[in-house]
Amino acid sequence: MLWGKEISGSTAILEVTDLTVEFDTPAGRGRAVDGVTFDLHARETLAIVGESGCGKSISALSLLRLVPTPPGEIVAGRVVLDGESLDQSSDARMRDVRGKDISMIFQEPMTSLNPVLTIGYQIAEAVRRHENVSKAEARERAIEMLRLVRIPEPEQRAREFPHQLSGGMRQRAMIAIALSCNPRVLIADEPTTALDVTIQAQVLALIGDLQERLGTAVILITHDLGVVAESADRVIVMYAGRKIEEAPVAELFANPRHPYTRGLLASVPRLEAISGHSAGSKRLAEIPGIVPALTEIPAGCAFAPRCDHATDQCDVRPSYERLEEGNHFVACWHHDG
Repeated sequence: MLWGKEISGSTAILEVTDLTVEFDTPAGRGRAVDGVTFDLHARETLAIVGESGCGKSISALSLLRLVPTPPGEIVAGRVVLDGESLDQSSDARMRDVRGKDISMIFQEPMTSLNPVLTIGYQIAEAVRRHENVSKAEARERAIEMLRLVRIPEPEQRAREFPHQLSGGMRQRAMIAIALSCNPRVLIADEPTTALDVTIQAQVLALIGDLQERLGTAVILITHDLGVVAESADRVIVMYAGRKIEEAPVAELFANPRHPYTRGLLASVPRLEAISGHSAGSKRLAEIPGIVPALTEIPAGCAFAPRCDHATDQCDVRPSYERLEEGNHFVACWHHDG
């Protein structure tokens, strides 16, 4: 693993319990995140995976209380950072937490960066918001951060606007802003979206290197299982707002127990199958159907309408249980099949 490290026995830096988020829609009130619970350890990379619409990004935004209200509402859940209950914190305290203790790399840098402000100004702004430094010191920190994320000619780039940078450089600038105040937790929401594979590898290596250097814990939100295999220590699989499987990355890839997880892994293209060198080459596997709408999620197993193994028992929501493997958890009545 690129970022793999030993984290067993370490104290959780972030604890999330029973996080539940609902949205008002024209079709009625729907639950986008349904009782999600997890923890995160120092220097650990926790990947959250699933199809678009499964609740990954909303879960992350909820940690920072950035869910738009209305139409969204965090109706339940506890978020504890180093013993502090953020769900009970004031809005003023959350403004201090965002960017300082927990930072986020948003999905699309071109819509997240301000187009009328220079890159250097936007990094310096984050520094001045959280630290008692002068404008000159903040600007020097901005240039230092651009150098840290390996942007060439950082002094010049600091004076440029987002549209003057390439996609890879804009993503690096977003990372520089997120890490400018040495956060304890970094949320990376699809950090390699719309980047070519070479730049993807560079961005992931950069985040891993900075994580080791700064001791940051990372929540990696993605639907790219190749990124997960290279980058994560532990994986949570979400479906229709629910956590359905969790395991160390090697264990999940070697022994997936939920039918949805198996379907995700089977749908990943493999080189030998594409090239036709495998005697068993066949069409790429797919999961039939789509993720249900927020207002149409079944009361039982949410994946049952798309599952080949569903039975009448799946009309009851399965419990989330630990398997004999130890740190492998799954919510499926037929996980042993």
